[in-house]
Amino acid sequence: MNVHAAADIKWSGLTRPNGNSLRLNTQDFVAIDRDRDASYEATYRPQALYNRANEGFHANNETFLLHEVATNLPIYRTDTGPTDFHLHLPPGGFQLVLVTSGMFTFDYDGRLYYVGPGAVMLQSAIVHRQLFYTWSGLSTEENLKTPQTVVPDPISMGYSGKFLEAFITDPTTFPNPTIVGPDQINEEETPRVAWTHPLHDRPADAGFWLQDPLALDALFKPLAGSAIKSSMSVYVRDIGIEIPSGHLVTGHIIATDPRGQSLLPKSTSAIVDADSFAKGEVVIYRVIRGTAEFKDNAGKIFELATGDVVTAGGSSIKLLSVGENTQVLRLGLLKGIDNLRGWTPTQRDEIDGLAGKIITRKDVRPLRTEGKPVGYLYA
Repeated sequence: MNVHAAADIKWSGLTRPNGNSLRLNTQDFVAIDRDRDASYEATYRPQALYNRANEGFHANNETFLLHEVATNLPIYRTDTGPTDFHLHLPPGGFQLVLVTSGMFTFDYDGRLYYVGPGAVMLQSAIVHRQLFYTWSGLSTEENLKTPQTVVPDPISMGYSGKFLEAFITDPTTFPNPTIVGPDQINEEETPRVAWTHPLHDRPADAGFWLQDPLALDALFKPLAGSAIKSSMSVYVRDIGIEIPSGHLVTGHIIATDPRGQSLLPKSTSAIVDADSFAKGEVVIYRVIRGTAEFKDNAGKIFELATGDVVTAGGSSIKLLSVGENTQVLRLGLLKGIDNLRGWTPTQRDEIDGLAGKIITRKDVRPLRTEGKPVGYLYA
């Protein structure tokens, strides 16, 4: 057994963030991040370009970050490929991933997940790594223009891997310790090993969540009445994150089919009422594809196009209409976020320095799919 997995050290004083309280901006505000102004930066690793919704992040007291991650280099280079085993420790234990093109393989807590467009994952502080991603071979400029979608069609799965990712606060402000470095990974052992540790700050009922885009609970349901106008029928998918996030964030995708096609996987067993996805002290809309029209409290009407993001006070804007072949992610940030605190810089640096020493329990499975998980969110 590797030394990193066998450690059993108890650390006091680091189980809860002790920094400033988080505060959503519940005032009347509207902040727009336009795709035409996007800056893609290889912030953390060379193969991943990050496009942050900075205007909304700053306007919302830097409490919630949404960014797009675009894979831009092949996996076989010496400086790219699989990541190390690591953790994220955001306040509230919140990390959201929504895959929008290509294919990925993730290893969470010793279990492998093969995910493509439309897959939703919610997790935090589980020891994990990214094992595989697709790369199209296109130039950076062409790659960043390839269409994104939440429907797993063969064309979208062949593009470079992209996903939307969200954290409570900025990843640079909380610990992200590396548990196992690339040169220490034993592929014969680690895919069957699950870890847990005592460092956390999350609601008691939060948990790991994976939603397959073709699962019954992920099917799009017709929107009742004419709450959102469109020349096409409007459908809504609940991505199911409110409960597993510990009632911190809600998530829905509002979408229409292309003209003359039935693209969205649908269920007609129920109709969705607009009030069912109206929660949020602060709301964020990100246009994955197509167009959407909004109105603010001053009566000003504005349009978002593919890649645009608007962040606003919960009652500061109204979604008026969506175009054909449109997919819009809506996130509602709930007041429970105001009960959280951030990590102090000292805590952040100390926990990052602990690395593999924070592991307190291990479990070895005979197969990847067997054995009770012991990851942080299951303990």
